[in-house]
Amino acid sequence: MKAEEERKCIVCGEVLPKEALLRFVSLPDGQVLPDFKKKFPGKGLYVRNSKQSLTLAVEKNLFTKAAKKNVKLSADLVDMVEGLLRKNALDMVSLARKAGVLTAGMEKVRELIVKNKAAFLLEATDAGADGHEKLLSLAQNLEIFNLFKIEELDKALNKVNTVHVAFKKSEMAKAVYGELKKFENFLNS
Repeated sequence: MKAEEERKCIVCGEVLPKEALLRFVSLPDGQVLPDFKKKFPGKGLYVRNSKQSLTLAVEKNLFTKAAKKNVKLSADLVDMVEGLLRKNALDMVSLARKAGVLTAGMEKVRELIVKNKAAFLLEATDAGADGHEKLLSLAQNLEIFNLFKIEELDKALNKVNTVHVAFKKSEMAKAVYGELKKFENFLNS
């Protein structure tokens, strides 16, 4: 892997691929902001994509040490980052709907799985146990993401009572998968 594709985590000191890290920048006024889309000027400060690592970076004031100057952190930086990752993931789900690469509803999801056209699945965290068991029995080797409540999926997909979603194999699905995985990794590592 090329050196420009890797960065050092300010928490653990490991050199990791950029995809496994969250990028932050210190603005001229010393404010540290998340910069996942590299829109702000300045040297990046990288933290492993993990809520636990980010919490540790904030608690131990590691941004100041890494920036080699006093910096200002928002009191709710960890929650802000979680909210941004959640929004990015839901925005990608919404784009997938607009691109026509997803289907919702248990029967349509089942049909996509049976035809071997499903790349991965998304299930609401507040899905009923019976629907969850049905989905597990159908899913075979497909990954199932459980990240959002029905209400969040309804809003992203402009539907009502969205519990089960399947993404059709496509380049768009790969992009959605990346955002969902990034959010899942942040929450669970």
